Amino acid sequence: MREPKTFFSLAQLVDHGRSCAPNYQTVSFDLFDTLLIRRIHDPDLVKLPVARYIASLAKAAGIEKSPRAVQNIRDRIEQHQRVETGEAFDDHEACYPVFMEKTLQDIFGSYYDEKLLTDVTRYELEMESRVLVPRQLFVEWLEQLQAQNKRLFIISDIYLPAEHLKVLVERAGLLHLVEDVVSSADTFLAKASGKAFPLVQEKYGIDATTWLHVGDNPISDGLRPTEFGIDALILKDSDEKFRKALIKRYYNYGKGRPFYRGRALQQLMLTLEGEAVEKDGLYIEGYNFLAPLIGAFVQRIAEECRRLGLAKVFFFSREGYTFKKVWDIITPTLFPDGNLPETEYLYVSRMALAGASCAHQGLTSVSANIALLPQGNKDFRDIARIFQFDVHALEPHLHAHKLSPDSILSPLHEGYDKKFSVRFMELLEDYDFQKAVKEQTAASHAALMKYLTELDLFAHSQVAMVDIGWLGTIQRFLYDAVKHRHDCPRMHGYVFGATRGIPFEGTLKNSLEGVIYDRSRLELGASCLLYARDLFEEACRAPHPTLEGYIDTEEGYELKFRKTDDATGRAELEQDQYYHPLQQGIYAGVEAYAGASSLLGYGLNDYRPWFSYLLTAKLAFPKTSEVVTMHHRHHLDDFYGASQPNKKRIRETKALWDRSIFSLRFFPLLRTRLFWKHIRTVINS
Repeated sequence: MREPKTFFSLAQLVDHGRSCAPNYQTVSFDLFDTLLIRRIHDPDLVKLPVARYIASLAKAAGIEKSPRAVQNIRDRIEQHQRVETGEAFDDHEACYPVFMEKTLQDIFGSYYDEKLLTDVTRYELEMESRVLVPRQLFVEWLEQLQAQNKRLFIISDIYLPAEHLKVLVERAGLLHLVEDVVSSADTFLAKASGKAFPLVQEKYGIDATTWLHVGDNPISDGLRPTEFGIDALILKDSDEKFRKALIKRYYNYGKGRPFYRGRALQQLMLTLEGEAVEKDGLYIEGYNFLAPLIGAFVQRIAEECRRLGLAKVFFFSREGYTFKKVWDIITPTLFPDGNLPETEYLYVSRMALAGASCAHQGLTSVSANIALLPQGNKDFRDIARIFQFDVHALEPHLHAHKLSPDSILSPLHEGYDKKFSVRFMELLEDYDFQKAVKEQTAASHAALMKYLTELDLFAHSQVAMVDIGWLGTIQRFLYDAVKHRHDCPRMHGYVFGATRGIPFEGTLKNSLEGVIYDRSRLELGASCLLYARDLFEEACRAPHPTLEGYIDTEEGYELKFRKTDDATGRAELEQDQYYHPLQQGIYAGVEAYAGASSLLGYGLNDYRPWFSYLLTAKLAFPKTSEVVTMHHRHHLDDFYGASQPNKKRIRETKALWDRSIFSLRFFPLLRTRLFWKHIRTVINS
């Protein structure tokens, strides 16, 4: 009997296998930890999301079982089957369809049906597939062996029958390369006892003297085949062992130190083997930096919708387009029971809603302050531009209060006088002025109502509203436009970050929560997203022009979008093209996030310590190359006017992400100085 040959690197084993391949007609491979490696260190972790899924299905049927109780039942029944098998066979093997059916019957009783087993099996195979990665060198060798007309088989000792293994092998892209897949779960004859090899030889008519077996277990894949006269190669991959030890350490540390839960998340999201191909720098930032943040943001919204029993989620504005796509990617994996609200992408913008928000309540002082907040806005013409007023028609009302369209209303601009602000407040209390405002915005409001009715906004008592942030202006304007209606729903607003520069006057029917960052919470790390708010807006922007307004027509309504053939439109198109790799990285990253987060069983609150570190390191202390890569080229703000503020009246300090490459690279302690200034600002606010 020849001794199995052991190799401590994959490359060495494959090189040897290629050199001796002419001596063999049949080559068989072990599946797990050989052809396929797992992202996780412990295969049993795959069972945990399945237990949570079964518990959620049981709850829907009125059966209260915790995930831990479900797992205990599964373990007990599986172990019982292994004991029974051991009495009749040399191997204590189990068969998934048998013990899982008994598990579900035990839990669901009379509620059990075959569809339940089908659904649970489908989800377990999906979770298994998400953690499996084919080893690239083995894939290339398999392709070469197939081209040489070798007979190729996969032989595995596992509780999954061959029918299920073929699903995993096919998803890994290997099924077309092998003649068949053999599992011990089908016959209870395993490699561990050596009984699997004569079984395979007899079934497929293989000559043992021309048979080579490759695996990772010194007994099952080494000693047993050589006892039967089959040559064997054993892989003991030190690099793979180190990788598993690393994720094991992060996972175990995370049980007591929340910081490592996020570290374990990103370790599980890493690309491995053939996945790790060269990518654009923006793609990498989208995958590694933005995807975990956005994935956790959307996951938290889904959890809140389930907790509150909300039936519909509206994704706002151009950023909502990306958030909805992320929702569609991650929720089937994180919430396989399907207990989720309907989703709708809402074509809205601040500019489109501003005028419509005045149709019933008129122009409020808060709305006017929002319009004057950008430093480029200074007078009533800017307010009229934003709210789409006819300035000429309103001039008599302005003159009645000793104002003109050019009266300076912002203290940041030359020519400002406090008396203008006082007169403007008096103008806002003028019944005739407000009546004229309402008349001018009535058509836009009517079109908006038709649009919202078509999307069933008023058919629900409570809805969720999702946006990027920062003041909650879009939700504020939308609520102002519909709050007069008896069927106005209660709006639960969730934004990526809430800066609350102008207080959001939350009511029972209109609330706003900053999910990743909220100024109402003292979170210094999360507050670092204020360094580069434009980055998050551009990264999540939809591939369509900004909505400018709603047009009322006899047939219904029309959505008016900004033109794309002018200088602004061309700049916007250039911006979209530049950030395209970043968005692709986000979409790929959130898919990896869904699988990793489902395995870990964690959510946003578990990841917050890691995210605080991530935001601080990436935004407050970025590498110069990171700023150059991610910084926007053309950030477009429809609210911002063309006027230049008086430099004497503003304390303008250039933000870190707007600094020149020279200053980022050569000014000592620049990042530290600005970070301490940021901390003081956050604490004082």
